[in-house]
Order: sequence, then C-alpha cells, then structure tokens
Amino acid sequence: MSLCVTFLGTGGAVPTTQRNTSSVFCRREGERFLFDCGEGTQRQMMRFGTGFGVSHIFVSHLHADHTLGIPGLLQTMDFNERTEPLAIHVPSGQQRRIERLVGATGTELSFPIRIHGVDDGDVALEADDYEIRAFATDHDTPSVGYALVEDDRKGRFDRERAEELGVPVGPKFQRLHAGEDVELDDGTVVRSEEVVGDPRPGRTLVYTGDTRPSDRTAEVAADADLLIHDATFAADNAERAGRTAHSTAARAAEIAAEAGAKRLALVHVSSRYAGNVSPIEREAREVFGGEAFVPGDGDELDVPYPNAE
Repeated sequence: MSLCVTFLGTGGAVPTTQRNTSSVFCRREGERFLFDCGEGTQRQMMRFGTGFGVSHIFVSHLHADHTLGIPGLLQTMDFNERTEPLAIHVPSGQQRRIERLVGATGTELSFPIRIHGVDDGDVALEADDYEIRAFATDHDTPSVGYALVEDDRKGRFDRERAEELGVPVGPKFQRLHAGEDVELDDGTVVRSEEVVGDPRPGRTLVYTGDTRPSDRTAEVAADADLLIHDATFAADNAERAGRTAHSTAARAAEIAAEAGAKRLALVHVSSRYAGNVSPIEREAREVFGGEAFVPGDGDELDVPYPNAE
C-alpha cells in the first residue's frame, strides 16, 4: 500500500521563484490530504499533477503563509463541480477565523465543509487501519502538528510451515493469517501463532508546521519513517529562530535524532537561503545520523514500510 508525499511549498513566509509557501500533499492509496495550504497551492497542485481531490486539509496554524491558498483552492473545487464534503482541521479555538477565510470566496460552494478544532492528542481523522493525530507545537500563535500513524500489519504467513502441518491450500490459510486457529479433517488443531510471525509495524509520517524544537515533537516522532520539520534558519540565525518561534536545521536534526526518525525533510526554508540551501542540509547532516534533506517544490517521496515488505 503506497504512501507518498509531494512537497508543494517548501519556502518560508516570503515565497521565492524556487519555493512557494507551505503545503505538503499526501496520498495514501485512495485518500488524499493536504498539510497546510499557503498562497498559490492550487497552482502548485496543477503544476505537479496531484489533482484537487483532497478530502482533508490539516492546518498547523493560521498565519497567512499557511492558509491563504484555501479560498482559491475551494473556488477551484467549486468550479470543478465538486460535491464530496471537505474537512478542514485547525488548532482548537481558530474555527471562526477559518470560517471567515472560507467566506472570502464570496460564493455558496457546491460542496459541504466541516471545520474541526483539534488539541494536543486529539485524533483528527480515524480510519480502519490508520489515524491522523494532532500534537502540540511551539509557535507564536495557537499551533499543532500532525502525525499519520498506521496500525501494525499482520505478521508474515509461513505457507511452507502451514503445508508441513497439513493445512490444505485454501480458506484455512486466510483464517490462520487472520489470527484464527483451524481444525483439520483428522481433528488436529493448527494454531495461528504456529504459522504467522509477529505483527509488523506500519508507517509513521510527522508534519510539524512552524515550531521551535520541542520535546513533544520528539515524543510523537519516535521511530517515524519521515519527519517533516521546520528548518527556517541555519545556525547563523539561531537567535532569530528562537525569537520568531522557528527552528534551525541543527535543532530540527537534534529532534530527529532524539526521536530515532529514519528520514528528515527540512522545510519552511527562509528566502535568505533561496539560492543556496547547502548550509541547511550540511548542518542537519552533521547532527542527524539518518537521511536529512531539503526537498524542492514538486519533489515526490515514497515512504516505505519499516524493514521493507
């Protein structure tokens, strides 16, 4: 089952010709989500071919560079005669502000919108085999990050062992893999645990939005397959990063290392590094033992299962 992200906007508050304002598109099989929706996101979606069929928008906070794309995107959806409902998740207490932003389209939309406030620890979206949880971040306005956390998968089914135990090929294989014990024609009972390995972990994707480094982020991102973290500044602007409630690349890398994340994507890069992001990547790689990188707008990344299939 595929889990893929497309980085639609990787720049900071001031867009550049190379980097748009914040937005990350996520596709998990038939579901499509947006994490933040900065100005121009709908054009980025057209440019990079993601389509507009998102069912949920997860807003980290209500600064303009994370939300101004919402009215335009909604209007485009309306022009395309969308009828499916759309959910917009925002930090608790910010629903009225989003309602006013939605109203900026000036039209009655062709589809219903649900605006949902979330706090630290809330499950924003619960599905059959995964959920998206909100967690507290440390910015200069009410803010949250989001973690997409998949359930554990079934253990591997040992077909060879099942056949050795006399299980006939067919429905009993499925029942054993589903955790049921089965009885053979001779009365022998084969237990599921005899032919099914330990449960295998699902994937975890964490998006912080804008934030100072935070112990809470490290906790939520424990063993994450991908951590997408604010890295607005390099160390030469560490004081400014703290004052404006952002992270440096090195501090983001410290959080990733503490969490044991496998990959670290550094986003919300200040326009002062528009021509050269190497200081951001270099500083992160000096701290973080995993893969650290600054994605470009339009970059796609598949998130594999831990330890492969």
